[in-house]
Amino acid sequence: MDKWVSSLEIPIKAKKELIKLLNGNKNFVNGTPTAKNMCLETLRKYAFHQEPYAVVLSCSDSRVVPEIIFDCGIGELFVIRVAGITAGPNVIESIEYAVKKLKLPLLILLGHDDCGVMKYAKDHYPNETEDFKSIMSCVYPVLDKNEDITCHNYFAQQHTIWVENVLLQKSKIIKQAVQNGELYIAKCHFDHSTGIVSLI
Repeated sequence: MDKWVSSLEIPIKAKKELIKLLNGNKNFVNGTPTAKNMCLETLRKYAFHQEPYAVVLSCSDSRVVPEIIFDCGIGELFVIRVAGITAGPNVIESIEYAVKKLKLPLLILLGHDDCGVMKYAKDHYPNETEDFKSIMSCVYPVLDKNEDITCHNYFAQQHTIWVENVLLQKSKIIKQAVQNGELYIAKCHFDHSTGIVSLI
C-alpha cells in the first residue's frame, strides 16, 4: 500500500500524512498500536491550541472511530462524525474551517461496511421518508444514478465518491484548496471483517 500511495500524484505534505495514517491502520489491524498521546499531559499540551495534521469525515457508527482505526491520539485528527458521512451545510462548514483556519492538507472521507444509513436508504428509496429526511436527501442521489445497486458496502463506496463531488461543488474554499494543491481528498472505506482502511 505504501509504495502504491507513494506513486500517486498527491501533494507532498498530504501524501506524508496519508502514509502516516495508513501505517497507523496497519498497527490497528496487527494489534500493535503505538499512539502514546492519550493522556491528560497531552491534553494540557494542547490546552490553548491545536495542531491536527488531517481532517476526517466519518460516520457516527460506534464501530468507526478514526483515532483508534488510524492509531492516533489527542490533537492529531480533526474529526467530523455524522451518520452516513452525509454532507449537510454544517458538515461542509466544519471541513471548511479545518481547511481554511487550520490549514490541513489532507481530508479523509471514511465510509464503512454495514452502514445503517445505506441500508435504510436502500429499503425506502425512492419514497420520501417521515424520518431522517435530510440524511436521505444526501444519500438518494447516488441511487438516482444507479438504482440497481444491491450491495450495501458498494453503495457506501459510491456514496463516498458522491460526497467528494458535493464538497467540490458546494464549497469554494474546498475546491480552491484542491485546485491550488493545498488539499488532497482521500476517499477511503473501512472493512469491518479485516479492520483495513482502503483507498477507493
